[in-house]
Amino acid sequence: MKELTVISGKGGTGKTSVVASFAALAAGSVLADCDVDAADLYLVLEPKIIRQENFSGGKRARIDHNLCTACGKCKELCRFDAIFFDGEGNERLQKTFRVDPVACEGCGVCAWFCPEKAIIFAEAVNGQWYVSETRHGPMVYAKLGIAEENSGKLVTTVRQEAKKIAEQRGLNTIIVDGSPGIGCPVIASITATNLVLAVTEPTVSGLHDLKRVADLTSHFNIPTLVCINKWDLNRDIADEIERQVTDNGLVVAGRIRYDKAVTEAQIRGLSVVEYTKDGCAEDIKKLWRNVLDHLQGLV
Repeated sequence: MKELTVISGKGGTGKTSVVASFAALAAGSVLADCDVDAADLYLVLEPKIIRQENFSGGKRARIDHNLCTACGKCKELCRFDAIFFDGEGNERLQKTFRVDPVACEGCGVCAWFCPEKAIIFAEAVNGQWYVSETRHGPMVYAKLGIAEENSGKLVTTVRQEAKKIAEQRGLNTIIVDGSPGIGCPVIASITATNLVLAVTEPTVSGLHDLKRVADLTSHFNIPTLVCINKWDLNRDIADEIERQVTDNGLVVAGRIRYDKAVTEAQIRGLSVVEYTKDGCAEDIKKLWRNVLDHLQGLV
């Protein structure tokens, strides 16, 4: 079983559009959308959800107002200013301390030291993950809740479930739509993957972000290919990207031209290779063949 992870140094480079086309071109693959903060691969592939699970990446405190005596010990110890005194109250609910669920980091100090054992420290629901079927095969994706953390853990959950499905169905390839950037969810997306494809664009910031991505994959010793999307919008910088990529021992697996057909395809809920055979669809097919050759050549 081989796993390909597609990432980018920033959002908006066309990473997910490339993955959607790869899904249409690949036979016998499992898809995993690990961009859990802003999952959007499902918008093109229109999955049918067959299983939904809650994700808990940690615990969160909650005060039982029937036991709380408003001593203030919890507020005194909280280092995150997550506990405040609610002086409003009402006739049925005493004026007491409350926990701000957004500010609470789930450290558990307040629950440990509460003299009245009035603080409930329970698993928090931080988001949901889904097992689904698409027209191109099974897909696992997730949605992290608003202002929730532990995205790296959720990414790991999505990848683990995708691997289980691949093993159960005897499928040989997993295609991962990773997160943009170089943070925790990206690290969770690429750890122990077989091959990374970094999608960049021909801008100064695109080159800068690509260098950071290359440093990250180099640190983890992961084979990395590069794709320059919309390369013809700035041919000089595209050439400079390819020169620097080559000088650093990486491989440019392909260039994709700018093509309005990508937007037209997305409006219709299709990948561009499903919508047309010409233009950038030709570039993506060539890119996929190159990526697949590298993936199959890995030991």
